[in-house]
Amino acid sequence: MARANEEAAAALQEYSELFAINGGDAFRVRSYQKAVKAIAGFPEDIATVNVRTVPGVGEAIALKIEEFLERGSFRQLDALREKVPAGVLSLTKVPTLGPKTAIMLFQDFGIDSPTALAEAITAGRLDGVKGLGPKTLANLAKGVEQLEQSGRRVHIGVAMKLAEQVMASLDAERIGSAGSLRRMKDTIGDIDILAVADPGIMEQFRAQPYVAEVIAAGDKKTSIRTTAGVEVDLRVVPAGSWGAAMQYFTGSKEHNVTIREMAVKKGWKLSEYGLFEGERVIAAESEEEIYAALGMQFVPPPMREDGGEVQAALKGGLPALVTLEDLKGDLHTHTDLTDGVASLEDMVAAGHALGYAYYAVTDHAPDLTMQRMTLDKALDQRAKLADLQAKYPDMRLLHGSELNIAPDGSVDWPAPILQGFDVCVASVHSHFTQSRDEMTRRFIAACENPNVHIIGHPTTRKIGKRPMVDADWEAVFKAAARTGTALEIDSYPDRSDLPSDLVRLAKHHGVKFSIDSDSHAVPHLAHQRYGIGIAQRAWLTSDDVINTWPLERLLAFLGRS
Repeated sequence: MARANEEAAAALQEYSELFAINGGDAFRVRSYQKAVKAIAGFPEDIATVNVRTVPGVGEAIALKIEEFLERGSFRQLDALREKVPAGVLSLTKVPTLGPKTAIMLFQDFGIDSPTALAEAITAGRLDGVKGLGPKTLANLAKGVEQLEQSGRRVHIGVAMKLAEQVMASLDAERIGSAGSLRRMKDTIGDIDILAVADPGIMEQFRAQPYVAEVIAAGDKKTSIRTTAGVEVDLRVVPAGSWGAAMQYFTGSKEHNVTIREMAVKKGWKLSEYGLFEGERVIAAESEEEIYAALGMQFVPPPMREDGGEVQAALKGGLPALVTLEDLKGDLHTHTDLTDGVASLEDMVAAGHALGYAYYAVTDHAPDLTMQRMTLDKALDQRAKLADLQAKYPDMRLLHGSELNIAPDGSVDWPAPILQGFDVCVASVHSHFTQSRDEMTRRFIAACENPNVHIIGHPTTRKIGKRPMVDADWEAVFKAAARTGTALEIDSYPDRSDLPSDLVRLAKHHGVKFSIDSDSHAVPHLAHQRYGIGIAQRAWLTSDDVINTWPLERLLAFLGRS
């Protein structure tokens, strides 16, 4: 995403939140939020185009964006910032706490921050307040705790974009990211970057516009905090030790301890400079050489979590992990018919440009009422998709739907209508606080529906915003395996759902998976690399992932052959 798009979308998002807090009309709030998605997902730099060409951006919003691009803000945003204390806006970041409750807490109780909210709940000041029962207060307290934890980490999409920005800004002979980002963890605490470069790279690094604070400066290591609040550590390493340094700083700590102990047993020493026998260098230039010298297969970075990978590598038993290149299609995407921001034609063209053999359009079903879907609209889209198919004879277009799993496990539309769709993804979009037993039964009922092919973003989490729902996941996975229902790995980085630990557990029970982008704009299709990272952390092969399969095998799985 272009930097101007990102900053303008953030400003408009802040305005929509402040507008809502002030009791603004809900329809206008939704129009602002739709514009935020449109600007963030627009494939071109909005600073170089007429912003009115962005879908979902009308004249009033266009004027705000133009003023923002000119001076870094707009007058309506400035006015609301003066009117609403910053702490009240921070309250709305607490999961499940809406704008009306935030303003009530501020006006009636003087609560102006998540910390003040936690203190008020602990002190019992909110006991008996209308609309804030014991369960609600418990959820709010949990939300504050989650917000504090997430504030120390960012999701992988934020971290990857920042790391790539940093690496692109520096002159180096060789440069790459390490640490938990290279291991493709779903959240990142700080970013580690290694470089083979002249010492002057450190001064160049410190002078970049994304640097808010220099934490520590040196010839070999410099640490900064970015304007986004994320710490980035840059290390300069010798060219001859590149492989050893990447192995060492990629981690994890537990993985490294295990292989260092193996080296010690051989009378060797392994460090960030190389694998040594006394003064003799056994291996240093590449990671592959280090693992081979230790008598084991190369361990891909996402697997380095001390989860049995060392023992498997010593026996030559590591699986051939699924890769981005293995994906033959995307089975969960949206258009502007519901909450996407790009047209059907643009989304299909973008899928074709990726070389996909098949591509599914799965706009929301009618029970998500804000999307205003109807059967007539769905059938009209199906007809348009059939017309588009002639334009793309080498890519099979699949007409699907993202259904809503109701609290009782039922889904939108009766069976005869569902049977007309090529693929049905069923997801939970509401009633997130059901009990463990209720939520488990809800998922199992969806799995047992013969017209449901995939359970979308199963835990429903949004990193830093909404926790996972509570369910007996082993029971859900057993049901999915029994019914032949695939579970989704939603690649959207603030979802990363299923998480890798649950993917690995589900694989143990024989579940198949679909790695999908859940795209709402053309740039979102590139999120698939994050889903692949999750799959690799869970040791998945292409056989485990239905959208790596040839079209004929996929259609048989979907019952469309």
